[in-house]
Amino acid sequence: MGTSRKRADMAQARVVYAMPGMERVVVRHGVPYQTDHDMTLTMDVYTPPGTAHGARLPAVTFVFGYPDAAIEARLGSKLKDVGQYVCWGRLAASSGLIGVTYETAQPESDIHAVLAHIREHAAALGIDADRIGLWACSGNVPVALAALTGEPVRCAVLYYGYMLDWPGSHIVTEAAQRVGFANPCAAGTFDPLLVARAGRDGVRLNETIDRFVREARSRDVPLTLVDYAGGRHAFDIVDDTERSRQIVRQTLAFMRAQLLE
Repeated sequence: MGTSRKRADMAQARVVYAMPGMERVVVRHGVPYQTDHDMTLTMDVYTPPGTAHGARLPAVTFVFGYPDAAIEARLGSKLKDVGQYVCWGRLAASSGLIGVTYETAQPESDIHAVLAHIREHAAALGIDADRIGLWACSGNVPVALAALTGEPVRCAVLYYGYMLDWPGSHIVTEAAQRVGFANPCAAGTFDPLLVARAGRDGVRLNETIDRFVREARSRDVPLTLVDYAGGRHAFDIVDDTERSRQIVRQTLAFMRAQLLE
């Protein structure tokens, strides 16, 4: 299979779990959230079908650590438009939450602009600004961890991601330089977390997860670790197994529990 075909397949890959009603989710595309240097950045808002006018629902923001230009060069599409995130946006909305994806040029600062816009325009977006969670995976995770600093979010889901370097370690820094994701090298006071680990992932990546989990537990951080021993990186789109589907269901239940109850 050629490189261009592989990239196209990756861009179109869908989450291996689906819910009834996903096709009826209401999607508002191209909602402007920031204008900078004559460039307007937008976000897409996934709302549950049948949501009453004036209702305020919790929201999950899907965090991106790669600038769109880099992802478009690799996949021919912005991250918010690839099949994985379209599916997750619809899954969140089918679970009674609002899903938010967005364009990004400067990942470290754009996530804060997105969250600020959500809080400022919560009524128009139908979002409860006091009940926001984050979801991130892979090289997007460092930006999500940094966003926990000073951002009033209720919870975060972190899938198979590079976490934080510790003194003497440069695993995340070197990976960020190699593949091009933002690495703010900061983490805030952690809210309830769900961390998913793929056992067949890279050894060094998993080393950052293992270290992070040990440190979090030593600080009594409310953390749920989901360890998929036979899972590969991006298992939610590449491993069409009952275990993958179980983890996605568990993730949706976690977000509902933290944001709706």
